[in-house]
Order: sequence, then C-alpha cells, then structure tokens
Amino acid sequence: MNIEQELDQAYKTELKRKLGLSAAVAISVGTTVGSGIFSSVGEVSGAAGSAIITILAFLIGGLINIPANLVYAELATAYPENGGQYVYFREAGSKPMAFLVGWISFWATDPPSISIMALAIANYMAYFLGISGIMIKITATVLVLLFMTIHLRSVEGGGKFQTFITAFKILPFALLIGLGLFYVKGDLISAPAVAGAPMGILALLAAISATTWSYDGMGAVCYMTGEIKEPKKTMPKALIISVLLIIVLYTALSTVITGLTPIGDLAGSDAPVALAVSKIPGIGGAASNLVAVMAIIVIIGSLSSCIMFQPRMEYAMAKDGLFFKSFAKVHPQWETPYFSILVQCAMGIILIFASNITELLGYFTLVALVKNFLTFGTIFIHRKKASYNPLWKAPAWRFMALMAMVTTGTLIVSTFLWAPIPGLVAAVVIIVTGLPVYHYWNKKSEQAIS
Repeated sequence: MNIEQELDQAYKTELKRKLGLSAAVAISVGTTVGSGIFSSVGEVSGAAGSAIITILAFLIGGLINIPANLVYAELATAYPENGGQYVYFREAGSKPMAFLVGWISFWATDPPSISIMALAIANYMAYFLGISGIMIKITATVLVLLFMTIHLRSVEGGGKFQTFITAFKILPFALLIGLGLFYVKGDLISAPAVAGAPMGILALLAAISATTWSYDGMGAVCYMTGEIKEPKKTMPKALIISVLLIIVLYTALSTVITGLTPIGDLAGSDAPVALAVSKIPGIGGAASNLVAVMAIIVIIGSLSSCIMFQPRMEYAMAKDGLFFKSFAKVHPQWETPYFSILVQCAMGIILIFASNITELLGYFTLVALVKNFLTFGTIFIHRKKASYNPLWKAPAWRFMALMAMVTTGTLIVSTFLWAPIPGLVAAVVIIVTGLPVYHYWNKKSEQAIS
C-alpha cells in the first residue's frame, strides 16, 4: 500500500464503539477529580466559616450539578457521536457558534490544560526526586508522551488504563476517609462559626459557590459518545453514577478533614488536606509525603483523561470540513484519531516550555464558562425540533436546564467580577480570529459538497 492509499484509508476508517460503562465513568470522574480538591477544601472552609456549613456546601454543591449531567445525558443520546458541545451547537442550528466552541478548545484551553497538569505532576515528583528547572519540564514532557502513546495505540487499551488509574486515584481518598473517620472530633464539626465569618444562608451560598469548580468536568465523556457502547443506556448511567460518586467522595472527605482540623486552621492553610492528614495518629510528619503521592496519582488520572477525550472535538469538526482535514484521520490499525491526538499533545509539550501558561488559561476561563452556559440552553432549541429524538430524556427537563444554567451563571458572574478585562479580551480575540476562519472553511466545505 503506497502513501496515497494509506492516507485514503485513514480518512475512510471510522471510530468504533469500544468503550463500556466503566470507561465512561472513568473519563467523567477522572477529569473532574483533579488537583483542585487539595486546595478547594480550604477555600470552601474560608467561605463557610464553620465545619457544618463546609460539609453542607460540598453536598449541595454536588446536588445542584446533577441537572447539568442530566441535560448532558439527554443531548448525548440525541446525538450519539463524538464532539460534545460542538455537536450540540451545530445541531441547534448555530454552526458559527459550534466552530467557535472548537476554536477556543483547540487554541486556548485544551493544550494548556495538558501542559499545566503535566507540570503539576512533575513538580510533585520533584519533591521526591530532587530535580528542578529544565529537568521538571523534561519530566512533564515524558509524561505527556507516555499517556499520548497509550491513547494513540488503542481506545480499548486507553479505556482500560483510564478505568484503572481512576479507581487507583479514588483509593487513597477512600483510605483517608476510612482511617480519618476513627479520629474525627465531633466538637470540631459542631463548633460555631469563626469570629467575623458570614452567618447562615449567606455563608452557605458563599461556600457552595466555592465548591463549583470542584465539580466541573463531568461532561467530558460526551466528547466520546461516538465510541461508547449502547449510548442510550451507558451515557445516562455514566453521568449519573459519576456525579453521585463524586458527591459522596467530596462530602465524606470534607467531613473527615473538618473533623480533624479546626476550621480556622483549614481556612488559612495552603495545603488543607496535608494539614488534616497530619492530625491522624501515626502519620504526623509523613503527611506531606503521603499527600504528594496522592496528588501525583490524582493528576495523572486527569492528564490521561484529557489526552484521551479532548482531541475528539477537533476530529468531529474536521469530519464536517470545519477544521484542518488531517484531524479527521483515523489510524487504520489502532482505530484512534491519531493525528488529532499527536497535534494536541505536541502543542501541550511546546507550552510546557513556555511561561505563564496558568495566567494565559485564566484569560479564557470566562469564555469557557459562557460556552457551558449556552450549551445547556441549546436544549430549549433542540426540544422544538420535530427531528429531535433523544434515546433518553431528562426528567423535568426545563427545570434541569435552568438549574444547570443558574449554576454555571454563578461562576460566570464571580469570574467576571474577579477578572473582567481578561475575559473580555479573550472573547474579542476568539471572535476576531475565529469567525473569518470559520467563513473560509465553511465556504470551502460547501464548494466541496456542490
């Protein structure tokens, strides 16, 4: 087979449905439970002012994320193909918005997230290996190449690895919760709010708002709906199981942590989990080492998940003629969108050696949230279409969609108030760069069809 025949075969090969329920849950949970939980407990405690409000905030914060997952489940079964939000906007009749969703993902959020997570793992590893400077960046690069290879060679193998690493990342939390419960002090949980902290409903609302980032990411599995077996059954189950599992995990974890450490100490700590672990008899000074190991395992799961699901959006766009054609190539033997995976990881590696990537990602946070907000709103358009036929329908869908939009809306408002100029700059950059490119590719696609 010559090169032209191989390329032709790559464009003709389709992605297969090879992932089951466990892999779908692993992608969702693996993406959501990341490094943020190691600091968010302290942030929520600071907003809550008391242990009981902290625990309630994680519980309620999770419950109000259920509607978002139910909306995603309906949309995923209505359009059981790869691409996630890109597909939902496209089918809602807004191809320009669909394109911009993919445009921001490819250039502004997905590769930077890979580089940030790889560097985070490498920095935790440096704690044990004694490396610094360029060696940390090289270690991060090796990590990206390792997980890229896993997800390039087989979607089934990648799914099995993701299932394993997600279960493995939950295990340390389960052990911490199980062991910590024996030493929880009831008087710490029932203690009154610290002096000067907000009281009552205001404290609870502030604390719930502080938990919202901890629950972000569960819709990641929708990027790969086209590779999920029996999406009618699997997608709703995966999204519901994921949110319930994470609610239980975070609520139990916050109970143990606030029951081991005074709320004032937690609120003022940069490492609240390590501080709580140090209170368990027999661990003490080893707490920092244990939490560092936990962080490495947890972030590896998130990095692996992102390398697995993120390239599927560009693949879907390229299939529609709205992105570089090569991104639609599927490896004839491995049956993975190999070109899309390669390019996204290559961009992530380049960014590893750049500076201020976290700051750059912050510029696009507001736009990404608006994208999520509008995604939930598309269900009102889809429901009016005569051709709309989801295999699974969300109960009380109007209420669920509105709740999902309200939850995301609170993040939009808080993010805008925190950094209005970066968000507006990012929006202008996306529109100015994206729309001309969209019109070029759309015109080219229409000419190819005609």
